[in-house]
Amino acid sequence: MHVVDPSYEIQDELDQASLVIRLEACGRICYKSEEKITKDSALPFVKKIAEHGHNSVMEMAVVSLQVQCSAEQFDAFLLLEPKYFFVDRLDGGMLVTGSIRSFRELYQRAGNTLLVEALVSFLTSGHPYLFEGVWDGGHGLSEGTTIAVKKLDLQEVEALPPQLLARHRFTGVKFVVNRAVTHEIVRHRPCSFLQESQRYCRYSQDKFGSQVTFIKPIFYEEGTEEYSLWKKAMEESEQLYLQLLETSTPQAARTVLPNSCKTEIIVYCNLAEWKHIFNLRTSPAAEPSMREVMIPLAVEMKERYPSVFS
Repeated sequence: MHVVDPSYEIQDELDQASLVIRLEACGRICYKSEEKITKDSALPFVKKIAEHGHNSVMEMAVVSLQVQCSAEQFDAFLLLEPKYFFVDRLDGGMLVTGSIRSFRELYQRAGNTLLVEALVSFLTSGHPYLFEGVWDGGHGLSEGTTIAVKKLDLQEVEALPPQLLARHRFTGVKFVVNRAVTHEIVRHRPCSFLQESQRYCRYSQDKFGSQVTFIKPIFYEEGTEEYSLWKKAMEESEQLYLQLLETSTPQAARTVLPNSCKTEIIVYCNLAEWKHIFNLRTSPAAEPSMREVMIPLAVEMKERYPSVFS
């Protein structure tokens, strides 16, 4: 048995990485297979993820595109009711931000429309591997049109006015918390999530130290009778879990594990949604274990983006 404190980490390094490196780093959290990451592993991993239709991984990278188009083309795009996009009208066009998954699914649904083809054609020119099995070469609709597409880099996104910054700047945070906390976090539906999977992770293996890790409870002080009772319950559940693994799969054995189990989860959303999360999860009425990580995270986010969080 291993006990750790809850924590969080803003994924700054991945903001500077390529799309495939970001997708691999996030995707491997599900299987806790980060040790398999090499300088050449990202592209094969992402291709396999796309091939098997693991769409949740493809949500972990977004692109922001500045599009020069007519007002009629912009209106026609909105009539498609594009799901999971953030779209704002600009002079002479629009600003659109969406995940790789959202662009893939939009093309599958409405690839025979001019603006959609132009957007995905632009993305495939730089990242064809992200659209394998989806991009069919297009229908020639965007040839000779006046539509121009430009990808905004991170610095350009962060230079947007506060209202646009809040909608188009996405930030990922990796939390190390108990499963009671993640049960509440995933209620925030505008977010994307990837979480350590007890179904696939076998905690009897050496890379896990052949033990189950638990999050130290905020409710009980070490040395108290309550903490001793909690620790005893965790030890007993660990013993039962390891015993079941001798004859069962991890997905079967996990049924005896409690909410105190440590898990890792990546939460990825725009700053506007983070502001909503903080409003709910830092209030005095929020669950104490949630407040334990959300309050310091909210402080850090406000220091980074005062124009949004003030």
